[in-house]
Amino acid sequence: MVQRQFPNPKELAQLMRFKTPTLDPTDRRLEKALTIADLRTIAKRRTPKAAFDYTEGAAEGELSLARARQAFQDVEFHPSILRSVPVVDTTREVLGGTSALPFGIAPTGFTRLMQTEGEIAGAGAAGAAGIPFTLSTLGTTSIEAVKAANPTGRNWFQLYVMREREISYELTRRAAAAGFDTIFFTVDTPVAGARLRDKRNGFSIPPQLTPGTIINAIPRPAWWINFLTTPPLEFASLSTTGGTVGELLDSAMDPTISFDDLDIIRSMWPGKIVVKGVQTVEDAKLLADRGVDGVVLSNHGGRQLDRAPIPFHLLPHVVREVGADMEVHVDTGIMNGADIVASIALGARFTLIGRAYLYGLMAGGRRGVDRTIAILKGEVERTMKLLEVATLDELGPQHVTQLTRMVPIARPLADAAEQAVAAKPKTVRNPRATTPKPSAATGAAAKPKSSATKPRSTAGAAKA
Repeated sequence: MVQRQFPNPKELAQLMRFKTPTLDPTDRRLEKALTIADLRTIAKRRTPKAAFDYTEGAAEGELSLARARQAFQDVEFHPSILRSVPVVDTTREVLGGTSALPFGIAPTGFTRLMQTEGEIAGAGAAGAAGIPFTLSTLGTTSIEAVKAANPTGRNWFQLYVMREREISYELTRRAAAAGFDTIFFTVDTPVAGARLRDKRNGFSIPPQLTPGTIINAIPRPAWWINFLTTPPLEFASLSTTGGTVGELLDSAMDPTISFDDLDIIRSMWPGKIVVKGVQTVEDAKLLADRGVDGVVLSNHGGRQLDRAPIPFHLLPHVVREVGADMEVHVDTGIMNGADIVASIALGARFTLIGRAYLYGLMAGGRRGVDRTIAILKGEVERTMKLLEVATLDELGPQHVTQLTRMVPIARPLADAAEQAVAAKPKTVRNPRATTPKPSAATGAAAKPKSSATKPRSTAGAAKA
């Protein structure tokens, strides 16, 4: 039988250790967030439904987003043992510079709608963490203001080709003048995807005060106070607003975008050029032959074509074909540092986070973005230590198995379908009659760089 005694006061005193309470409510909220999912829960509680759903939602049935996230969950790691890994090195050389972590902040549009600090919070947090920040063409902070918020860090610019080409050319010139070192030429948005949540919510730019939004605002006064007492939203590329996001995109984007546009922007841009929105191996090979510096495998966060390819599943196939010739980055669906480690192991040079960053922003402004980066950093480091690799370059396909719930149709049936399609008469599409040229005063009509036809290497293929 256990012998009992009166508690020893000295021993009891050692157990009574009280943590100093956190008085700041934002810090108190963020301390409780241990995962990106925790930040999402806080963000949903503090953000009006229409703005949160714009961030959270995707196109049509939202299958592409769900599949992308599921793909990361269906990863099996294979750790090594008995290797001394007291510390890990998470730095990455990417697009001619250094990143302290193997991920950067992806471009997001209308960011100040989620939280009033918007891109300034993202750029400042990225600079403090030593990772790149990417500004969207549809950002709500100017190129120059982002540079001021992140004066010594790496700033990238994501470019849409607009119907009014001169808008895109002027944005390109401004980003170059501000010292942005990389441009993301985006190719997956000829028209807006069907974002049904926005239509159902009646979400417009700027948000309208209706009985529904007023009722939804009652438990979220801080968001509306910030929105109504800070400068109005300004867009780098839109001179007029009013309407749903889809309507604004359709009025601005141009489905006639072509390789001619890529060549023109390339002739204007002095830094690295990456094509964002690549979704097939064939297109990646075509771009490698044209000598671009990299591609981002992305289906736009599932916000454009629903049922689009899963970027993480596509990754090893693209790396096998072109990884020796240009950098391959990946986004869409990343919610954990383990997702980033798995991507690097399968050959990605770099990864980008979008919604994960916005959840932090909505949860706590700049401090929320800092928290997002800290959570992912800790998960990356812990996953590497558990795999027992000391550097990102030690990661390889041997560390990851991609499990799948989606099995492609049997190859013989697919071959028969391809033969039937090949037998059909071909439809010839007429190219645009003229190629838009930048204004002569800018000197932007210079010839494309000679590297545009650089042949792809056939040796030293990257890990697949």
